[in-house]
Amino acid sequence: MSDQIQHECGVAIVRLLKPLAYYQEKYGTPLWGFFKLFLLMEKQHNRGQDGAGVACVKLGVPAGEPFMFRERNIKSNPLDRIFKELLEQYGEKVSDGTIHPEFADTVKRHFDFGAEVYLGHLRYGTSGGYSLSACHPFFRRSPWPTRNLMLAGNFNMTNTLELNASLIAMGQHPIFATDTQAVLEKIGYFLDAEHEELYRQLRTRGLAGAEISRRISEDLDIARIITRAADRLDGGYTLAGLIGNGDAFLVRDPSGIRPCSYFQNDEVVAFASERAPLMTVFDADAAAVREVPPGHVVVVKANGAVTSTAFTPPLPRASCSFERIYFSRGNDLDIYRERKALGARLADQVLAATGRDFANTVIGFIPNTAEVAYYGLMEALRLRRRDEVKAAVLDAARRGVLDEARLDELILRNWPRAEKVVSKDVKIRTFIGQEKWRNELASHVYDIFYGSVKPTDNLVVIDDSIVRGTTLRRSIIRILARLNPKKIVIVSTAPQIRYPDCYGIDMSELSKFIAFEAAIALLKERGRGELLEEVYGLCREELQREGPITVNHARKIYEPFTADEISAKVVELVRPRGIEWSGPIQIVYQTIENLHAAVPNHPGDWYFTGKYPTPGGYRVVNQAYVNYYEKHEGRSYE
Repeated sequence: MSDQIQHECGVAIVRLLKPLAYYQEKYGTPLWGFFKLFLLMEKQHNRGQDGAGVACVKLGVPAGEPFMFRERNIKSNPLDRIFKELLEQYGEKVSDGTIHPEFADTVKRHFDFGAEVYLGHLRYGTSGGYSLSACHPFFRRSPWPTRNLMLAGNFNMTNTLELNASLIAMGQHPIFATDTQAVLEKIGYFLDAEHEELYRQLRTRGLAGAEISRRISEDLDIARIITRAADRLDGGYTLAGLIGNGDAFLVRDPSGIRPCSYFQNDEVVAFASERAPLMTVFDADAAAVREVPPGHVVVVKANGAVTSTAFTPPLPRASCSFERIYFSRGNDLDIYRERKALGARLADQVLAATGRDFANTVIGFIPNTAEVAYYGLMEALRLRRRDEVKAAVLDAARRGVLDEARLDELILRNWPRAEKVVSKDVKIRTFIGQEKWRNELASHVYDIFYGSVKPTDNLVVIDDSIVRGTTLRRSIIRILARLNPKKIVIVSTAPQIRYPDCYGIDMSELSKFIAFEAAIALLKERGRGELLEEVYGLCREELQREGPITVNHARKIYEPFTADEISAKVVELVRPRGIEWSGPIQIVYQTIENLHAAVPNHPGDWYFTGKYPTPGGYRVVNQAYVNYYEKHEGRSYE
């Protein structure tokens, strides 16, 4: 994606099912689980580089000794820093004889992360800023093991204010910070309640304190806690948690918006936001990695028992299609096929945009994440050309005019041409604060391959998606124009992004979408400006109405225009000023129909269509329009 937007976060859980000594004997290290956590997080580094956090729980620790630990970092390369610092601590204790790696009990006793249960989180900041206090996992402490709670997640809630109000109604005094804090306190409240109910029941039996604590740990019903805590959650979420007694859990929203998978064998239970990292890290087949069902909580008890329980009725599936287009790693076998299909389904539009002139069309991609879709597009175009050649050869043979010259013309010429046209120089960092010079640096992030395009060539470049159009305007079109092509065609594997997302991607300001900007410009050009005020009134009425909000009035902004009209206006808006090249530019977007055909199992498309899976989404889009009309910047939800 050439336009930078905030990405998804990533979570990982590693729960060892054997004593540490088992891993020392079999794998040569009692830190096998610790290293697996690092690998799972490293394989998901695409999901967050603003911060990282890890936590662990040690099982069976005697009273008086610490049993839960957490490390977080928000500096550059946070994941590497965390693990490097922890391993340095480990190495120092090995060197001074405190730890003997061949004796796993010394590792567990003296190394904070010599544990059986691990939690990891990779963060992209969408709320709460970039301070250490906003970095997951969040920690709710107590002297009772079963009341300690660590929580991390990949989520946004659309109704944080409502959640905080419910906490106040319960008698709490919540700190109005992030949605993570609100969810932590909500789960923590019902964890406390569950604990108190069990304690009262067991105390009446005259049991000793240690026995009461053991029985609470055994009987603690995480699924019931989540069922009670999640009754008002509105958003897309994957929540990963650890309890101080060693219970671990993973919660997925009832629409399946946010992804999560898990792997289990007789040595480990592991969770991750994506399937491919689990397959790689544990050398597992795709069939061995299961999806966490929407609306379910998967619990691994301290004794190793694993259960999957529905905590709320499932909603119509709305798994995020952006996960497949851009966010997730492309080495997952299904995502790889889907991204190729996204590219292939653009073939008709590319042929139309280039006049089917294979001989004089060069095709490339930008950025690297668009590479797989590029392969799909090239494969589809070559198949089209192959069919043309086959038909022409058969026709020439029937007419008796097939000779060597004709074969050369058909077989050796006029095939789709692939070139490495653009590359990204990752060494350039836009660290300068002054906007003018920051933009100047950004315009040089991409390099072109001079001589790859002739003046008689159409230049087609495929991108994942076009969100704001800023990078197109400031850098990409400018540098492509230096190649002096006949025509520039920018192809997006995603449809036009028209509406906010509030379930994980921080795209909540309508004014920052180039498609919205284009629609507004068209309305004003065609004398339809009164519609802007009309929609504003409808949105305000909808927000003031009691009950769930289920109408997206902002859709009216786009209704007077075809997708092609909006695309043409986008071209006008992103065309840079002050360049000598004056050739035509065309922007081609994926159609909604082709998106669903290419990515059939992830139908979530609210940022394209405005059809949201929860009432909170409709509240956000109406509020986003009100904010636009009133010229208020910032998120349209809290």
